[in-house]
Amino acid sequence: MKNIPIPDRTDRADNEPRELSITPNFLAHADGSVLICCGQTKVICTATIDENVPAFLKNQGRGWVTAEYGMLPASANGRMRREAAAGKQSGRTQEIQRLIGRSLRAVVDMEKLGSRQILIDCDVIQADGGTRTASISGAFVALSLAVNQLLARGVISENPIREAVAAISVGILNDRLLLDLDYPEDSACDADINVVMTASQQLIEIQGTAEGATFSIQQLNELISLAQKGIEQILAAQQQALASN
Repeated sequence: MKNIPIPDRTDRADNEPRELSITPNFLAHADGSVLICCGQTKVICTATIDENVPAFLKNQGRGWVTAEYGMLPASANGRMRREAAAGKQSGRTQEIQRLIGRSLRAVVDMEKLGSRQILIDCDVIQADGGTRTASISGAFVALSLAVNQLLARGVISENPIREAVAAISVGILNDRLLLDLDYPEDSACDADINVVMTASQQLIEIQGTAEGATFSIQQLNELISLAQKGIEQILAAQQQALASN
């Protein structure tokens, strides 16, 4: 194991998530939008309704949900170059936006959505670890707000969202099991795992990596249980944000 010293968690216990806030309708022009803040990580998530579908879904009467992800130039230490200026997206960006899309599609009935798509954009304005998990949790609320508009306008008659979805990170650092990693913890961890889970406690995705030290199946199970407790709190915050809308 690394045994790397990091600042102690003076503001929260090892099994306690960072302070979370979800602000709905953060932007005026999006069909659904939120600002989600997980500690010092801040992401703007928007949802845009498009009455067209990708070519592979033409004339099938089914919809689609897809996502794009990006980090603003000043979101991390030092200015990051815009990927548009480089002419291509990084592998990390592509992997994260695919994860967000998969996570949302897992809880949406595409036939009830009808022949349209909802485009999700997650823009990180400040990064301190957990940007992909915050994006998933915030994107679900933005998606729900856009779907509520379709229902209110009578465009669709049934809610296509089966249940809520949220995500959080967990990790092992110096034999400590930590919930909701910030950047110093994430960069020093012996194991770093992202967990995506539905409200009915069904797993959508687990991304786990050992960083210089292996971990056991028992530790993995303990980490998933720890993530479940954190996700329950995020799910409650999501519903509170939607109820306040």
